[in-house]
Amino acid sequence: MPPAKKIDLLPAALRERLKSLLAERGFADIVEVTEELNFWLEEEGLELSIGKSAVGEFSRVLKDQRDAFSIAEAVLADFDIEQESMMQKALMQMLAASAVQLIQTVRENGEVMDAKGLMALGRMLKDLMASSGLREQLLEGERQRIREERDREQLAKLEEAVANGEASEAVGAEAKRILFGF
Repeated sequence: MPPAKKIDLLPAALRERLKSLLAERGFADIVEVTEELNFWLEEEGLELSIGKSAVGEFSRVLKDQRDAFSIAEAVLADFDIEQESMMQKALMQMLAASAVQLIQTVRENGEVMDAKGLMALGRMLKDLMASSGLREQLLEGERQRIREERDREQLAKLEEAVANGEASEAVGAEAKRILFGF
């Protein structure tokens, strides 16, 4: 087992401070950040010294994580969950069609798929189907959340109408029973 990286030996508070400092400086000024980190370590009385290459590597990892989150947020902002589910279905259909074509080509050429290839194809289709099922669950959860939010808004409007005298309490009670089941 390789030895722990020195960055991993930092106390949590100093590690968070380092993350903040790197973000403030745009993940640059590695030499200055390293000097500041080593000053903090000295202030804390820790007998640990971190090199600029370790801080630079840590900075690259943090920047890559930030960039990945930014890309994910941008993609998710562009698609709502229903569009994403539709895209997932289309991708699944394309892959399934490609798998069928591959099998037909193998048969037409008189070839036999080796066990590894067949297993990989099966695993790909299984994973894709599981992923599609998960998307459908997410989609249904989002639809349910939207229905519940709409119901809460309608209930609030109904209660406001009763409170303002725009509807009688009897009408409000009957509407709640019919619309919301209570």
